[in-house]
Amino acid sequence: MRNWEPLLLASSKWLDAHYDPVANLYTFSSCIALSDLHGDGENKLVVGDLGTGVCNMKLKVYRGTGLLSESTLLDLPTGLVSFLMDLHEPRTPAIAVASGPFIYVYKNLRPYFKFTLPSLEVNPLEQDVWSQAKEDMIDPMTLKEMLEGLRDKAEIPLSVRSLRFLMLEPQEMENFVLLHKEQPIRRQTVITCIGTLKKNMADEDAVSCLVIGTENGDVYILDPEAFTILYKMSLPSTPTLMDVTGQFDVEFRITVACRNGNIYILRRDSPKPKYCIELSSHPVALVRMGKNVVVGCTHETLHGYTQKGKKLWTAYLPAPVTTMALMDLPTRGFQAVLVGLANCEVHMYRDKNLVSSIKTPDVVTSICFGRYGREDGTLIMTTKGGGLIVKILKRTAVFDDRDSAPGPPIAQSIRLNVPKKTKLYVDQTLRERENAVAMHRAFQMDLSRLRLAAARAYVKALESSLTPMSASLTEPLKMNAVVQGLGPSFKLTLNIQNTAACRPVMNLAISFLYDENLYSMRTAFFKIPLLVPGLNYPIDTFVECLSDKGISDIIKVFVLREGKSAPLLTAHINMPVSEGLALN
Repeated sequence: MRNWEPLLLASSKWLDAHYDPVANLYTFSSCIALSDLHGDGENKLVVGDLGTGVCNMKLKVYRGTGLLSESTLLDLPTGLVSFLMDLHEPRTPAIAVASGPFIYVYKNLRPYFKFTLPSLEVNPLEQDVWSQAKEDMIDPMTLKEMLEGLRDKAEIPLSVRSLRFLMLEPQEMENFVLLHKEQPIRRQTVITCIGTLKKNMADEDAVSCLVIGTENGDVYILDPEAFTILYKMSLPSTPTLMDVTGQFDVEFRITVACRNGNIYILRRDSPKPKYCIELSSHPVALVRMGKNVVVGCTHETLHGYTQKGKKLWTAYLPAPVTTMALMDLPTRGFQAVLVGLANCEVHMYRDKNLVSSIKTPDVVTSICFGRYGREDGTLIMTTKGGGLIVKILKRTAVFDDRDSAPGPPIAQSIRLNVPKKTKLYVDQTLRERENAVAMHRAFQMDLSRLRLAAARAYVKALESSLTPMSASLTEPLKMNAVVQGLGPSFKLTLNIQNTAACRPVMNLAISFLYDENLYSMRTAFFKIPLLVPGLNYPIDTFVECLSDKGISDIIKVFVLREGKSAPLLTAHINMPVSEGLALN
């Protein structure tokens, strides 16, 4: 254990109480809780440690910065809660750890009770098939074919034994059948999430029931003393996240995020979901804040919903969500949602407003906020590398509701102080209502005249242009032409410029279109070199006037891209009248 001198500075609102990068704590927010286990007024940290995922699963209890005790768990913990199960004195809470199909209840840090989920119905056809195998009426390969047919068509899923048998290689099947054919078939589900529900009072030290979600889509409410099933509800998919509020004897709501990407809301006297929230991406974490539900999704978004499923707001996050927890300070009347992100940050949101952020040395995998020891505002986090971080909220800390999310500012929603309507405004409004048709016709007439005048001016400018200049709409090009000479020979110079900031232009060519009875050109087609931005490229050619009648015409210039017929840029050159005769 050693104190952390932070490499990354955290917010000034928090005190760095403790950091142990080698605490070897591998857990999630669902497996961490703060509880006064001994009734001495000091809360301890209870952690369901996942270990390596295969071994070293333990129930650890921390007091301050030291490990108080640890107990070995037989399987991976999927959830951990602290609850009061009776009214006996002293009022010490119990710890319930969900692991596989069991709930292990600890009281005074000692094993107290073990609850097992009821077995599920077994497919009668599957039982018949295994009975035939038991009596050696069928061989292992026939057993495999029959079980595969049942797996594809039966409404009741196969047991774990049959599924394991179908995964074996042919040479291993016979030994498996000999080993298991004498044992009865059982189909057992497992617990996926766990929560607590007050029995009949909303007090903090009231007796609570356990609420568990199972792999087969059922939700059970258990009696806190006898551990019998008080109520059963069904969901269309497997629950993964759960939030419970209310009292069992009065009214309660159970908000459940399921594996199909939807959120269902269960209420009293309704065995099926009352409301359904369809999400655009799968939920990662779920927290209830007041009467609203905040959901973190895989597409780096945070959504707020009412308890009836109406969407309130959406906040976009800079990184994927790893975990979430509720920050509740009853003494200050302040609530916020703590969101752990994959970019080694923890953001604090109040509704969609980012209130504060904390930098961490590693990715946070679990968050817990509450009373730890005798300090109310304690933030406890575990990291991906197994570290333990403890921070304490300063008593002088103040959180402002600043709107840092993208979108319109809060000031935009403030109503303007619009003055009252004047008599002139009212008179003009009445006149527009009475003469709406005539005013519209006059506007359309004026608009048509404006368009006609603009078209005439454009045509006149094209016809009378003496120093033509053109600019492309698709390429950053600019070109102007200069005619020199008295005739019958004229020098035609085209100045081409690339107006782009840094991109060169290449593969261009110039072509001329003219009346061959009036003019002749030495070269009527040029290839343009690579155009560097900002430089002027002059291209010269000579034009011979063939007519002795003193007439002139227009020569058209086209800038083309090689292999394309549509011109990128065009210009019309009004040739002057020749002062001499062409020499034939």
